[in-house]
Amino acid sequence: MSKSRRTFLWGIGGAGLMLVGGGALFVATRRPSAALRAWDAAKASSSDPRLDVFRHAILAPNPHNRQPWQIELVGQDEAVITCDLDRRLPQTDPFDRQITIGFGCFLELARIAAAERGLRMDTALFPQGEPVPRLTTAPIAHLRFVPEPGVARDPLFWAIPIRRSAKVRFDSPQAVAAGTLDVLTRAGGEGTAVASSDPALVADLRALTWRAWMIEATTPRTWQESVDLMRIGRSEIEANPDGIALGGAVLEALALAGQISRRLLADPTSRAFRSGTDRYRAILEQTLSYLWVTTPGNSRPDQIAGGRAYVRANLAAAASGVSLHPVSQALQEFPEMAVEFDALHARLGINAPQRIQMLARVGYAAAVDASARWPLEAKLKSS
Repeated sequence: MSKSRRTFLWGIGGAGLMLVGGGALFVATRRPSAALRAWDAAKASSSDPRLDVFRHAILAPNPHNRQPWQIELVGQDEAVITCDLDRRLPQTDPFDRQITIGFGCFLELARIAAAERGLRMDTALFPQGEPVPRLTTAPIAHLRFVPEPGVARDPLFWAIPIRRSAKVRFDSPQAVAAGTLDVLTRAGGEGTAVASSDPALVADLRALTWRAWMIEATTPRTWQESVDLMRIGRSEIEANPDGIALGGAVLEALALAGQISRRLLADPTSRAFRSGTDRYRAILEQTLSYLWVTTPGNSRPDQIAGGRAYVRANLAAAASGVSLHPVSQALQEFPEMAVEFDALHARLGINAPQRIQMLARVGYAAAVDASARWPLEAKLKSS
């Protein structure tokens, strides 16, 4: 049994132990099937190719899995993308930079899926101007889909359904080979994505990412933002297929036994909090390679470009049998994180106006399940 699994088996009461040990049925029925249907729905075909495009786009990685995109179909070949302002993260993402990066991931998957259908996706970013310091209801992008038989298909298209964020311990104490890291960085764009397995740098980044995680976890308002978005168990995940899913038979058994709850997870003195902290530290400690995405500045288009580069690296990782896990807490812009924010930029030699937009662990892990998703229909706005 792995250390991370043992971490979550402490203190299971009689009811929880009975549920875990007594039932293959309990274990087998804990997977939130309805919340994962969007991943299979991407295979569907529609008379309106825009729907096919957006079935892939909604599978994009995004902060806290908030899925903030709203899609309005316009006419026969256009769409307007806006942000659901209720899905922002004002405590950990006070300027909506991370949310904007998520839109970059969304738009890149849309472009890839459009090309697969012989469509060129013309994109006008922020047609009403860049919203600062926070996003507004103004469009993120205006899209037009133009039939173009010669449009180049993207070789990463097939990786969209298998792309994952591996929030688990890597199961191999082996750095990712330089050649494989090159594949990931080239996919992200020349000069945009960088990766390294240098032992001294990796050791520094492990320590820095741990400090940053603890700052977020011990700052009450930022940690509460995450706790409020935790979905504990299958029923909660099915009811709200966004946020931070805490699923699986063991966690559900602990919840039923009263060992895990949002109240306990919010309490830094509780055993549930300490166990989660131990688990996350173990995840970070077994990291031997990192990847980061930089942009020339920090404008809204720069943030979109950072998201495009990151998701391409993520797709290339999936296609190469490599796991990627974002650990970008040090890039958050609430005041308590300022020291680690500066330390990360200094350690990676990034000077203003350049900006690091994403940092991720890279390694080898067992297959993980897809993240829950709202269906496309829930993201379509009537025109």
